[in-house]
Amino acid sequence: MRRWPYTFLVIVSALIGITAVVLSQQLGVPLRDPEGFLGPAYVRLPALAFLFFALGIIPQAIRRSGVKQAPRAIVEIMRAEWSWTRVLNIMTGLVGFYICYVSYRNIKSYLPLIREDLLFDHDMLQLDHFLMFGNNPAPILHQLLGTTVTAEVLATAYLSYLPLIPITLGLVLTWSRNTSLGAWYATALSLNWVLGAASYYVLPTLGPAFFQPSMFVDLPDSSVTSLQNALFQNGAAFKADPTGKDIYGIAGFASLHVSVVVTACMFFSRTGQRLAIRVAGYIFLLMTVLATIYFGWHYLADDFAGALIGWVAVSLGAWATGNRGRRRRRGLEENPAEEEDDREDEADDLDDAIGSVPAG
Repeated sequence: MRRWPYTFLVIVSALIGITAVVLSQQLGVPLRDPEGFLGPAYVRLPALAFLFFALGIIPQAIRRSGVKQAPRAIVEIMRAEWSWTRVLNIMTGLVGFYICYVSYRNIKSYLPLIREDLLFDHDMLQLDHFLMFGNNPAPILHQLLGTTVTAEVLATAYLSYLPLIPITLGLVLTWSRNTSLGAWYATALSLNWVLGAASYYVLPTLGPAFFQPSMFVDLPDSSVTSLQNALFQNGAAFKADPTGKDIYGIAGFASLHVSVVVTACMFFSRTGQRLAIRVAGYIFLLMTVLATIYFGWHYLADDFAGALIGWVAVSLGAWATGNRGRRRRRGLEENPAEEEDDREDEADDLDDAIGSVPAG
């Protein structure tokens, strides 16, 4: 199965896609393509891939031959480095991710139609009380961090997750010459959607902001507040008419924000990216975790479960794409297998490419 590193992703995307279609037919609810950063997923993913394709070739061509001779250099680079096989692999990663994400969003939207009568928010709230010695974690963060500047910073960090996913995927797929690395990251991200959708049905919850909104009335209006209001309105409209244009998007357990960021952090650590990239990733993870509790998106258990999903996704993705046992090339103490040497050398391309992206 792992002779082609995208085999597992193709199987997973086919299974979850079929599941979404079957549920759609049984419930009588049409499949929808949820729009997001840069429009629908089928637009933004190819657009980002083309953007990084251009960013990876054009500067290289200018450095090699100058501005005037850049077009000729671009053609030479494409002939030498961009085979049809490489393009096929990139498109497979994008399409597999797209199918898993859209299927996940639709399966998530069917949640109130299938398990509306059973919610575990009260139990999760009690668990939060127990873990925080009789207190709610969100008000504690409000007191410790304040509700002015901190709210804006955490709101910005939380919403930046939306473009982060397709941007990092497009970057890894187009800038890495190692096919297995791109397949690993695309597979791991896609597994987040599959495992996350399953977790919503195992333990359905709304989240503190929707179950006990009184804890968050003192927070100032922010982009997160607008998003929560939009989700509530869309959710109410979906329940009133599931066949309409709205999609349901409220679910607490587990936190996919946390799981996806954990996946990114672990992937960049295990592929030996620069220290600055890894540190930035874990700082962003910390801000994401704080934001999920601060704004009431999730309970504490949701974030722990999200971290577990992220770890499982990276580990299973590594096995499925032939990257099991990979170690960071910096600080490697044991003697790696000979075949690992080639993989680590190829990872330099991805490392240098990511490190060259401006911080903004």
